[in-house]
Amino acid sequence: QVQVVESGGGLVQAGGSLRLSCAASGRTGVAYLMGWFRQTPGKEREFVATITWSGSNTLYADSVKGRFTISRDDGKNTVYLQMNSLEPEDTAVYYCAVAGYGPATAWNSTRRYDYWGQGTQVTVSP
Repeated sequence: QVQVVESGGGLVQAGGSLRLSCAASGRTGVAYLMGWFRQTPGKEREFVATITWSGSNTLYADSVKGRFTISRDDGKNTVYLQMNSLEPEDTAVYYCAVAGYGPATAWNSTRRYDYWGQGTQVTVSP
């Protein structure tokens, strides 16, 4: 099992920045990807960004390209999501997830990920 814990959410004004953290523990040797998704009430969970465990490859949703940056601290088994130029439309619960070495399912699919955190709320006021 892999445990995933997010932190860093909060309230920020439009145009501001936040940094989310995601710490993985347990059997992290099975991890291949660490990603971020977000969800608002009544909507499906949507992909935000992901990074390979090695840190060598990343993928972003078009809606956050140029504003969000995902990075990894190898020594701490932690992934960060730096969010700049935040917009009210970014308001959501943000979830961190870990994917193992699995089938060739798209990196931006929730089905690719095996372990999920509890989520952290991000609210962007106009």
